[in-house]
Amino acid sequence: MNKVYVLGGLRSHIGLKNGAFKNIPAEILAAKLLSKLQEKYAALHFDEIIGGNAVGTGGNITRLAALEAGLSEQLPCLTVDVQCASGAAAIELAYAKLRSGLADVIVAGGFESSSMQPTRVYHSSDPRYTPEGFQVAQFSPETNSPLAMLEGAERTAKQAGIGRQELEQFTLRSHRLALAAQEQQVFTPFLVSLFNSTRDEGIRPRMNERLVARMPLLLGEGTSLTAATSCLINDGAAFVILANASYVAQAGVKPLAEIIGAADGGVDPQCSPLGALAVGEKVLNKAGLRMDEMAAVEYNEAFAVISALFARRYPALLPRYNQWGGALAYGHPYGASGAILLLHLLAELAAQKSGYGLMSIAGAGGMGTALLLKKV
Repeated sequence: MNKVYVLGGLRSHIGLKNGAFKNIPAEILAAKLLSKLQEKYAALHFDEIIGGNAVGTGGNITRLAALEAGLSEQLPCLTVDVQCASGAAAIELAYAKLRSGLADVIVAGGFESSSMQPTRVYHSSDPRYTPEGFQVAQFSPETNSPLAMLEGAERTAKQAGIGRQELEQFTLRSHRLALAAQEQQVFTPFLVSLFNSTRDEGIRPRMNERLVARMPLLLGEGTSLTAATSCLINDGAAFVILANASYVAQAGVKPLAEIIGAADGGVDPQCSPLGALAVGEKVLNKAGLRMDEMAAVEYNEAFAVISALFARRYPALLPRYNQWGGALAYGHPYGASGAILLLHLLAELAAQKSGYGLMSIAGAGGMGTALLLKKV
């Protein structure tokens, strides 16, 4: 089996819903990023593009993006939908194809436009039919609530005995670290302006204890989840370039990291935030490694309860978690988040002489995907 390496990648700024990319369809946002990626890595050839997308117009939207970018009609494309874990699943699929020798170089990641999210309508014979249609897919047989993800995060926090004040500390940490990363231009090697974007719009410099305490509850009295301890709704795109060892040797390129493991997992669909920690531990167990051997850990901080779960399970490792902030600050453009996490992990590993890195993300319906990296 071939070894698989990460050669590089790019991401857009992360825009708020109806923000910087409010008038840009998902495939156009992805197309512009793919064009920038091709420009930066012009010496490389691509065998395939695999893109994650959760709330777009459907169909093979990655193929549409590639054609919009002017890429070859002969370049195959595939779209993956595992909701929040779509980008990570796309990278995992690329990893498997490269390991097996089905391709030499694959661009993988994802993209999302929540601003342009379409409204869909069930067939009139479907008991779920309503004339106003829906935007949130059904994730489990137990509920068809459009608030299923929020309700799952609240349920997870309640079962674990995690209260509002504990959750708010992770929001403050995330914004503080993300602001520092922005000021120090940590992600500059992987960040590109699209459509005149200038910054990650979710980072709030004035976030403090007083402000976070004033944020409204999202699910009413007696609950803990607030507008500060849940990520915002976002637009964005991110792709990475993966190649197998044969191509790396032949082309003489220097990789940034090796992917040494990948895993998918499932948990209670009513408590989907559990997926990030569960699948992270699963990929470590498969590789015979421990969490404390990780130099950096990037998990998708869609809800502060995910950070609380990691911190409670491995409290001594808190400084290694999302070292430059997480989705509570940056945001969570669903299909793109897995690739964004991987790029952030690469930036963190770049500061290390050597070491392992873990990326994990939970997905709607109780899913999760994780990748394990080793710095080259």
